[in-house]
Amino acid sequence: MSKPRIAFLGLGIMGGGMVRRLLANGFPLTVYNRNPEKSKLFADEGAGVAHSPREAAAQAEVIISMVADDIASRSLWLGEDGALAAAKAGTICIESSTVTPDWVRELAGAAQKQNCELLDAPVTDSKIHAANGELNFLVGGNPAPIEKVRPIFSAMGRTILPMGPTGSGALIKLINNFVCGVQVAVLAEALAMIERGGLDRAKALEVLANGAPGSPLVKTISARMTKPDFTPNFPLRLLAKDLGYAIREGGKLSVELLTVTAALKIFQQAMAAGYGEKDLAAVVELFRKG
Repeated sequence: MSKPRIAFLGLGIMGGGMVRRLLANGFPLTVYNRNPEKSKLFADEGAGVAHSPREAAAQAEVIISMVADDIASRSLWLGEDGALAAAKAGTICIESSTVTPDWVRELAGAAQKQNCELLDAPVTDSKIHAANGELNFLVGGNPAPIEKVRPIFSAMGRTILPMGPTGSGALIKLINNFVCGVQVAVLAEALAMIERGGLDRAKALEVLANGAPGSPLVKTISARMTKPDFTPNFPLRLLAKDLGYAIREGGKLSVELLTVTAALKIFQQAMAAGYGEKDLAAVVELFRKG
């Protein structure tokens, strides 16, 4: 059977890797990016290039978006040049960006008016996993369209985890990211104490990484902090955005996220110090400068 034609919107750190996996697996693909220079790179690799989301979506059976936030997502999907303006009935729309559940539900309603179906399918892991097709998809929406696009998810990821109705993927992604954000902020403070306290840094981090606080995140981020290597895998400013979204969502659920509020303040200070475009591990520099 022929593979469905895909429109892919957004070619950033994660989107670029996802597109290459789809191309490598033989999916016919049209891409759109706000900066057209990024699109040209993928034209050389076999993708069609569109000049608007609407143009990208015109012949698509599946539309995937991977952008920074609610505002960027809205600009791609809605409006005269938005993807939904050209989406054919029966198109499956996939929002893989880290966005708010409220926006996901609004977008699902807009898609339904076009006789299309929306899945919110944000991902976990980093640009390396995107490049290797090892992402984890956290999917909200009806089971039937999830099964229809499972081969597409499988080309980009190792796990497809249905989370429940529309908005469920978006919610668990915010929860995942705020737990990570709090850990990174705590780790930055801990590393500063280790360094200023005169401890053997390698031995001290071994205690943390292999003891009760240990996690894959602690091991990965502590390695970036100690090198130091702040090449963006996940830009610090995007984590700050996610923490803000999570605090708002927690408020709607009557959960006051006090630890997340404290972590957000730290990341906002790091942004003000000029680390917003660097990897989230760069937050440690706040404490090193003291």
